[in-house]
Amino acid sequence: MSDNTIKDKISLVKIALVVFAVLVIGSGYQIFQWTVERIYVPVGYSLQLRYKGPPLPFLPGALPPAKPGTFAKVNENGKPLETGILKEMVGPGRHFINPFWWERELVPDIVIEPGQVAVATSKLGQALPEGEFLVDGDLGETEYKGIVRKVFGPGRYRVNPYAYKFKTVQTEVDQSESQKKHSGWVEIETGYVGVVTNLASNPVTETQKGIQQQVLPPGIYPINPREQQVDIVEIGYREKSITANLQQDARGEIVLDQSGEPMIADDESGITFPSNDGFNIQMDFTAIWGIMPDQAPTIISKFGNVDAVETKVVVPQIESICRNQGSKLGAKELLIGESRQQFQEQTSLEFQKVLDEKDVTLLYGLVRHIYIPQSIRLPIQDSSLADEKKLTLEQQQITTKTEGDLVKAKQEVEFEGDRVKAETEKLYEEALAEGDKTVAETEAETKKKVAAIDREIAEIEAEATVLLGEAEASSKQLLEEAKADKFALAVEAFGTGAAYNQWVFATGLPVDIDLQTIYAGEGTFWTDLKGMTETLLGKQVKETKSTSASRNGR
Repeated sequence: MSDNTIKDKISLVKIALVVFAVLVIGSGYQIFQWTVERIYVPVGYSLQLRYKGPPLPFLPGALPPAKPGTFAKVNENGKPLETGILKEMVGPGRHFINPFWWERELVPDIVIEPGQVAVATSKLGQALPEGEFLVDGDLGETEYKGIVRKVFGPGRYRVNPYAYKFKTVQTEVDQSESQKKHSGWVEIETGYVGVVTNLASNPVTETQKGIQQQVLPPGIYPINPREQQVDIVEIGYREKSITANLQQDARGEIVLDQSGEPMIADDESGITFPSNDGFNIQMDFTAIWGIMPDQAPTIISKFGNVDAVETKVVVPQIESICRNQGSKLGAKELLIGESRQQFQEQTSLEFQKVLDEKDVTLLYGLVRHIYIPQSIRLPIQDSSLADEKKLTLEQQQITTKTEGDLVKAKQEVEFEGDRVKAETEKLYEEALAEGDKTVAETEAETKKKVAAIDREIAEIEAEATVLLGEAEASSKQLLEEAKADKFALAVEAFGTGAAYNQWVFATGLPVDIDLQTIYAGEGTFWTDLKGMTETLLGKQVKETKSTSASRNGR
């Protein structure tokens, strides 16, 4: 075996060993990838990555650490420039990441269900100025540490837990005060509005801390409980009645006295006050009051809730006003219609004034019933009844007299109607005759004007006929003169009349004329030809004149 052969075999063995080594290394790397590096991120999860650097100091890839409280910096291709947690997380799917260089952690997505909101807290960034605790901006855009002002509604969010902490809120109600304060997922039903209380000022909307005058209409609102609280206020009118207790029989029916008035069960119910003549009076009062949307913030600010308005304003003012106004009148004045009506009007006006000052709307304030002791009421009613009977008789007399006056007035109206009718017919006939006269005069004047116009038209037409005839005659004369001038110019151009006649004869001959020469002896041909030429020229001139004459005749 030669040396070359041995060398060739050795080269082949080396090549085979290299190929085998490459295959082994490639297969090993594939096995390493699919067994060690491979990580599967299921749906609903993300992969948080922290770059650690090489596991051994002599291996390549060592980088400086990121600053505390910050993400590791990366280049434009996403390759880390520092060791630390990366801002971007890897989404669902199969990924190959070396666990010796990287720390890998599955992070579940934040899921906010319907009817919930989430409040985020930023864990990275600068410290807020003193006195502030809310951070503006969206996820990944905040610059400060603190509670993110924006709330996150229902949905799925991929959140890096190194930067943000999420807290799910459904509906929070703070009952530490007299009125419930709502936040989180706040639903305002129809017939209600939301009064917003800012717990901190908002530089974006330029609203300040405290109760806001702009209310929330019915709807659903995500409210950050660290930024705002909402009082839900019922809007519209309410009824409040203060009534006296009445006596009832065994069947539950109201007991009436001999005059048909209900009897009081006790002396303390309803609105009680002494009249100015010393009698104990009880009365019923009903108020229809309410709160409008623009009044709701003031109500919350002054009273805390709507129920407090009724207990602190409506009821006390009803009792106070009715007692003060009623104590100025006597029992008889509270019973008789005119003075009682004045008491009703005065009470309502005073009540209206007080509620307006409290920023509360009053629809009606009604004195429903006044209970006067029977010992006082019966004599007054009897006296009033006698007065009413007297007034009734007087009214009956007035009515009888009025009916007689009415009959007389009807007769006078009928007479006057007949007179006016006759006068109207007379005026109608006179107006009709005057109209006929005017029509006849107008027709005659019209005919006269028409005749004058017809005469003017005839004169104009005659004048036009004369002018037209003169124009036609002048036109014919000018045409004949033009023709004569034409022949004169032609003769002058040819020099003599005979030359012109020969030209006319030549132009009149046909193009395909066939001339034949006939010899008839010496001197005969030319003599005959000369005579024939003169004859033909004379005939041609004669026909030309005849044609011109016939055209002029037309």
